[in-house]
Amino acid sequence: MFNEVINNSGVRPSYNKVFNWAEALPKNIILKKQIQAENLFKKIGVTFSVYNNYDVSERLIPFDMFPRILTSLEWMKIQKGIKQRSIAINAFLTDVYHKAEIIKANLIPGKLIYKNPAYDIKMVGFNVPKNIYSPIIGTDIVRTDEKDFKVLEDNCRTPSGVSYMIENREIMMRMFPDLFESLNIESVDNYPSHLVDILKSLAPKKCNKDPNIVILTPGHLNSAYYEHSFLADLMGVELVQGTDLFVKDNITYMKTTQGPQRVDIIYRRIDDDYLDPLYYKSDSLLGVPGIINSYKTGNVNICSAPGAGLADDKAIYTFMPEIIKFYLGEEPILKNIKTWRCYNKTNLKYVISNLKNLVVKEVHGSGGYGMLIGSQASKKELKKFEKKVLNSPESFIAQPILELSTVPIFDKSKLSDRHVDLRPFSLVGHKKFKLVSGALTRVALKKNSLIVNSSQGGGVKDTWVLSD
Repeated sequence: MFNEVINNSGVRPSYNKVFNWAEALPKNIILKKQIQAENLFKKIGVTFSVYNNYDVSERLIPFDMFPRILTSLEWMKIQKGIKQRSIAINAFLTDVYHKAEIIKANLIPGKLIYKNPAYDIKMVGFNVPKNIYSPIIGTDIVRTDEKDFKVLEDNCRTPSGVSYMIENREIMMRMFPDLFESLNIESVDNYPSHLVDILKSLAPKKCNKDPNIVILTPGHLNSAYYEHSFLADLMGVELVQGTDLFVKDNITYMKTTQGPQRVDIIYRRIDDDYLDPLYYKSDSLLGVPGIINSYKTGNVNICSAPGAGLADDKAIYTFMPEIIKFYLGEEPILKNIKTWRCYNKTNLKYVISNLKNLVVKEVHGSGGYGMLIGSQASKKELKKFEKKVLNSPESFIAQPILELSTVPIFDKSKLSDRHVDLRPFSLVGHKKFKLVSGALTRVALKKNSLIVNSSQGGGVKDTWVLSD
């Protein structure tokens, strides 16, 4: 297990000041600051929602005060790898909705594309503005040793969490300004302006000189609603719901007190199925009737494009090395985790024989749901999951149980190691790429737990990239 703070020689140089600071903090100050941080989150309103059969509530996301630190060299590798991956993902989506050369080359089985629930046949042959299907990509990265960053999955539809990245920094700066004066830490507060710039570069062909951007939200019941309103505020754009928009003569308008106002770019935070009741779910009350016709006639751009979720599928993820090589002619800078494709008979046999040593995931699953961590499962759970995999092998992939790297948390008043992952947010526009020097670090707050998702008890940390 790789400890990001302490190695065989002692505390790593990048963590020296922070570790000494944390060790010297009096117990009463730690507890006081933890309460202060919680109160700040309450005051700002940083929440996420949980909706299931047992719980309907707004929760504060747990925040830990010990930051996660990356050097400029470490960040440089991450940045290069994410840029490569983001460009390849958009090239792949352009291809599969047009000539499908990668399928003709027998590099990806056609059934994984055409039978995928995220594949949108209505998008075949349509030229999305500037060939950018996924302008905002959240890449989940894990670390297993000092040099090795690997990609766990790609989130290409509506990745969430960037508001926590920004607010974590704001709260740390308020509570510990002295730390920021003694270290050269890269800023993350330019993300909203970068996002506006990227979206404007993707204006549709029939567009005003200065594109009008809105964020389309499903509403306050959505788990990421706080983020939608937060980003709209920082970007200086309107937050709208489906009922705030209408389409006339294939042009999209927003209702305002001054009358209809034309909309050019929609940063949508609702799923494909709910975008347009004339095209998708006919009973959807979240979308806008006629929005797809407006999109296809070049009057509005929808970001991310319908059908872009194909690239977040875990079965497609297993082909990312081939995708990068096919479209860019390069080897991946950031490698994938070793993955077994359960639809392959040889792979399936291995997975069934080694369930207790593997993590098995549904290819369309997310948020830590629909998965099995073999080492933590009972015999009954293993048997039940084995049956599920055998009944539908194409629905699952398997990976080794990784020893994710650890960073300490303040466990009451003591430092205690916990597993972490990293989600940087890349922005891909027309001949533009932006990646702020920071990311969302998610942390498993339960000792020995590997699940970092906030919906399952995980928390967050501020992520610092040190400048030279």
